[in-house]
Amino acid sequence: MEPIVKVQNVWKIFGERSYEALEILQRESVSKAEIKERFNCIVGVKDASFTVSEGEIFCVMGLSGSGKSTLIRHINRLLEPTLGSIYINDVDVTQISQAELRQLRAQKIGMVFQNIALIPHRTVRDNVALPLEVQGQDKRRRYEIAESSLAKVELSGWGDKFVHELSGGMQQRVGLARALAANPDVLLMDEPFSALDPLIRSQLQDQFKELSKKDRKTTVFITHDLDEAIFIGDRIAIMNDGVIVQIGTPEEIVTNPVDDYVKDFVADISRLKLVFAHTVMVPIEEFTATDNRDLSESPRVREYVDLDYLIDILVDTDEPVVVHDGDNRDIGVVNKQQLLHGIRKGRK
Repeated sequence: MEPIVKVQNVWKIFGERSYEALEILQRESVSKAEIKERFNCIVGVKDASFTVSEGEIFCVMGLSGSGKSTLIRHINRLLEPTLGSIYINDVDVTQISQAELRQLRAQKIGMVFQNIALIPHRTVRDNVALPLEVQGQDKRRRYEIAESSLAKVELSGWGDKFVHELSGGMQQRVGLARALAANPDVLLMDEPFSALDPLIRSQLQDQFKELSKKDRKTTVFITHDLDEAIFIGDRIAIMNDGVIVQIGTPEEIVTNPVDDYVKDFVADISRLKLVFAHTVMVPIEEFTATDNRDLSESPRVREYVDLDYLIDILVDTDEPVVVHDGDNRDIGVVNKQQLLHGIRKGRK
């Protein structure tokens, strides 16, 4: 399958002598500090390459200053690369005209950043409909789509409100609804939940993951939080000093770190967070074929909750836990025996 997003050998060096600095960096092993001293240039991204498949959530994470936010801003060309190519659906974003770029941003790429920049004098509905207004769609049509997008983020009935009437978490949902309104091929999300309270943040992480899976949105998601990356990401890229040092699934990153930098990152992550309900459950048909108990009062969880979460539930009940998918269909059952098998797997 051809990837939706393809980043090839992207470099970003800030400064008037960036091309001189690039030539040295490609030829020699030179530190960022030396480049700053010799050329008065800052190395933002160094030879970054990755692909993102349709429907995949690709997380890029690292400490502050690692280059992750700089990198994502190249995908919609808010920043111009010093060298390299970025493809969206086989179109090289670095080679298109300004008019084509505006069309790409309006129709193909949705953006949700930490500062979502909602327009205070517009209603929630008008904020969400803004990308469609830019596209020139008529008012009735863009309001219909805006209401549909608000429903996706559980904000039906809030369209007539103004930004100051919403909580921080609700404002972030409006930002997500606005990004979804144009039905983009790609979502770019730069630390969208990091400023929120932990409980609201967790709720939005759940909601976004479920929504992304349902709509198969191809997403590049920036975060400094490894727990968030592990929960949300299908794959993770870890950056350090502008370099992507490792790309892999959450399990690969945690169990096989490539160097001491990644090892330090994952040191405090329990591997139990990498084994999920859907991997240890008994399929619902198999369970009901041998056990006819009433499951209507049993606890219910999403299929991708981890074993840490299941432990907290099952320690307080003798009832099995029912597992459901993104469409709220019961697909399996986890009891204490399956949980113990899963814990054994998670400790290997």
